[in-house]
Amino acid sequence: FSFVLSGDNRKALFIPKGFAHGYLTISDKASVNYLVDNYYNKNAERGISYKDKFLKIDWGVDFSKILISKKDMDFSDYKWIKK
Repeated sequence: FSFVLSGDNRKALFIPKGFAHGYLTISDKASVNYLVDNYYNKNAERGISYKDKFLKIDWGVDFSKILISKKDMDFSDYKWIKK
């Protein structure tokens, strides 16, 4: 699902530990604030490609007109983990 957060609606979203999430700013200037439960650990960082073929997320934008960080461009597609 998607959820619009803005300075006007003053809403926030809680994402429990272990859940994937992503965001897209739709303005020319934005501030994103995180409240976290621990210190940053680069070794624990993971990501899923924003254009994952399985998840098929509709971001509602033309990606040829936005900036995407190198880090976000390098994430691979989501893969089911089979045990």
